[in-house]
Formats: sequence, structure tokens, C-alpha cells
Amino acid sequence: MIHITDSITINDDQIDFKAVRSSGPGGQHVNKVSTAILLKYDVLTQNYPSWFLTQLKLNAGSQFSKNGIIILKAQSYRSQARNKDDALTRLIHLFKKSAIRPIKRMKTIPPKSVNQNRLTLKKLKSKKKILRKPPKLDE
Repeated sequence: MIHITDSITINDDQIDFKAVRSSGPGGQHVNKVSTAILLKYDVLTQNYPSWFLTQLKLNAGSQFSKNGIIILKAQSYRSQARNKDDALTRLIHLFKKSAIRPIKRMKTIPPKSVNQNRLTLKKLKSKKKILRKPPKLDE
């Protein structure tokens, strides 16, 4: 069990690792050996708070399936063990990023003095620009 926060933990027993063949260049080695790791973790079967699930869905993006399973594919390394560690650290990082509770914004009203200062500066700029105009010949 991996603890992220007090209420959020990752159950090691629920993580499903599957070895698959890597894509991309690599010659005959890629065609013979299954070094890439496909990590699957079912989030909806766990008791996570709703705010955490919405954050996790936002942060995971396309890695979060419709039925609540996080799917990560790790194929950066040539060994299966390193790819497994990479997938697990990416899952932990995703959970830590999502565990930060969003702060609700408090609406504030600006003081009257700020509004008044803005209007007086606006009037001064207007007067300055009027003085820059050439005088009319009629007057």
C-alpha cells in the first residue's frame, strides 16, 4: 500500500501489470522481447473522495478510461523491470498531483477609493490629450 495523503492510498494488490511488445525502432530486439509495461489501476472500486476523482480525471486526460481505469504504458527503457518502476512512479506522481486540493476563490469587492482613483486618473489623461490637440481657428 502506497500512501499519498491521509485519505488517499494506492493499493498494490489492485495494480495490474502486463508485459507487451514495445513500438518504434529497435530492430529484432523489439520484435522478440516484451519489455513495455501496461499498468492498469481501477480507481472506481476504491473509496476515493469525489473531489480527488475529478482532479484525477482532469490530470490523467486520455489515460483515464470511461469505466474508471487508469492505463499507463511505459516503454522508455530496454528492461521490463525499469519500465515497471517507471510506470509505478508515473502513477504515484499522477496521484500526488491530483491530491492537492483546489483552493476555492473568494469573490472580493474592490474598495471605493480604488475605483475613485481610477476615474480621476482617467480624467487627467483625457485632459492631457485634449491639450495636445491644435487650437481651433474659430475661437
